[in-house]
Amino acid sequence: MKQLILFFLTFLFCFSFQLHAQDSGEWPPESTEWYYPAPQKVKPGINGSAPSDAIVLFDGSDFSKWTSENGAPVEWKIVDGTLQVEPGTGGIITKEFFGDCQLHIEFRSPDPENYHGQNRGNSGIMLQRRYEVQVLDGDNNETYVNGMVGSIYKQSAPAVNAYTKNGEWQVYDIYYKAPRFGTNDQFESPAMITVVLNGILIQNNFILKGHTPYVGLPKYEPHGRLPLFLQDHGTKVAYRNIWIRNL
Repeated sequence: MKQLILFFLTFLFCFSFQLHAQDSGEWPPESTEWYYPAPQKVKPGINGSAPSDAIVLFDGSDFSKWTSENGAPVEWKIVDGTLQVEPGTGGIITKEFFGDCQLHIEFRSPDPENYHGQNRGNSGIMLQRRYEVQVLDGDNNETYVNGMVGSIYKQSAPAVNAYTKNGEWQVYDIYYKAPRFGTNDQFESPAMITVVLNGILIQNNFILKGHTPYVGLPKYEPHGRLPLFLQDHGTKVAYRNIWIRNL
């Protein structure tokens, strides 16, 4: 009982002190400071390598974090430590499901040969298996701008074309906020994405209108955490250094 009375008196004192300070404009510095909870210590990566709290999805050695989109073993190839699309075998998905995340992924377009437009170095990075950041050869390759490299497919063209040139590694850093669905699958808030290509901001907090279909208009359908999906679009795009952080 005494402890309760002491707590109540302390509360009244602090409350009256804050009211007085607010009225007089004399807030002490410590009244607007806090020390808990302390942020987790994370060791940053170097030159694009994974930070200490990241999940490494591909380090050049195996497919242990992946399966094919139909649940079978991955048929893509590992070539000189890179993950290479094997055309006709289908896309691949992570075994783990994700929501809000930070994704680092690097890709390289194959030799263009005589291909152009959407048939040249095409693949796709699909957050939650349905929201696509386009992968395409952007080296002197004309196509519709909301389907070019760096676009949110069929929804938003990139602010600039930050692709360097064919045969060079391109670096994506993607910051993604998943859509929210509430009670009875009611839509609450849309997905939002920021994309950096080769160190240049190309999508700045873009609010998605829904999924990113090839045909038709985007829409939202209720879902929770889902895999990351890499698309097989018929060209031997290579990937490397793939890691993700849950946010």
